[in-house]
Amino acid sequence: MRVLLTSHGSTGDIYPVIRLGRALVEAGHQVRFATVSLFRIEIESAGIEFIYLPPDWDQSGFAEAMRDLTHAKNPLDLMRIIYSESLPYLDEILDTLESEIQLADLFVSSYLFANLCVLARTHNIPCAVTTFAHNVVPSPSYPPEGLPRMLVAPATLRRQWNRMLWRITDRVLCWNINRVVGETMARHHMGKSESFVLEPADKVIVTVSPGLFAPKQLWSERFEFAGYLRWQAPEDSSLNDELKAFCGDEKVPILNFGSVTFDEARKIMSRFMCNWPKGKKIIIQAGWAGLTIERPRPEMKCIGKLSHDQLFKYASMVIHHGGSGTTASVLHAGVPNIIIPHIGDQWFFANEVKKLGCGLEVKRKRWPEDLPKAVRKVEESERMRNRAREVAEILSREDGPSNAVRVLEALVGSG
Repeated sequence: MRVLLTSHGSTGDIYPVIRLGRALVEAGHQVRFATVSLFRIEIESAGIEFIYLPPDWDQSGFAEAMRDLTHAKNPLDLMRIIYSESLPYLDEILDTLESEIQLADLFVSSYLFANLCVLARTHNIPCAVTTFAHNVVPSPSYPPEGLPRMLVAPATLRRQWNRMLWRITDRVLCWNINRVVGETMARHHMGKSESFVLEPADKVIVTVSPGLFAPKQLWSERFEFAGYLRWQAPEDSSLNDELKAFCGDEKVPILNFGSVTFDEARKIMSRFMCNWPKGKKIIIQAGWAGLTIERPRPEMKCIGKLSHDQLFKYASMVIHHGGSGTTASVLHAGVPNIIIPHIGDQWFFANEVKKLGCGLEVKRKRWPEDLPKAVRKVEESERMRNRAREVAEILSREDGPSNAVRVLEALVGSG
């Protein structure tokens, strides 16, 4: 089958879709990926045809956009900022996708832009969305994140309460999205978004572990937990000797904020260096924030872009922002997490890791000062280390890419 993929955002939004595309290619399907040029090399190296969509920013442009997102006051404000950022480019995006969809048997979008599935439906093309954060997956078993639970009530009444809250949430999200992009969508004869959460597409593939996170009851059969879709930056074998020489016979904490950026990174890192214990080794991955060590210390090593799987072999724990991709990599590595959330669903992932028993959270405001204490707490917790290994064992038995391909093949076949 001919599959058109699309997604926008940072590496956490793009890499899982590259992995899905690669799995589809390996299954014998023709795959095209419409997105920004920043990821063209990774997409084409996976054997997937690249289709250009604006904006044509370099990494610094996306880093600036990520900084804007860290100022969002709440999830609705975050969605407003994301859709407002897309407005100057939306006409070209819609024109390109409408042209490309007509050459496809299946259209797959990121859940952040699930309203693009209207284009596929207009041309009677089956459509699916992928979501890497299961807090957006509706269920009668729980209310939307952040809304009140009905704790003391019969199960039937609790389910009715949760269903009502999910329907309200769906309407509120659609209303806010339509306020921002409704006029542009109308110009393309797409109509308004009618369901963002409950019926965003013919199929919703949840790309997190079913064994760890799937609820007992889903909203409908259109939602399916497939498992993680993990794509990695290239490995650099030349760094192995360098990392081994730095670590010696021990594993060390690794600090990695991925594609998150923040104001005054230099001042924050200066605070970190003032508080980090003398003589205690740590590896710092620069990431999109461009973290640097201004005054070299022998116990600190800074590195650039590198495969998580390669880097985390040297980790005693990983200190990170709680992004979906990084969290998945740490869980697969079988080491504890220290999560410092900065934006959006990162607080949700921090809570999920704490529930699993394989990590803890440090507040963003004072993390440079509070981090050494958190590191000591993790080092002293045999229970946390054991639980991290147990989680990795569960994940080793799951095959998200194959499951996702099976779901999509069945969707097209049923059409």
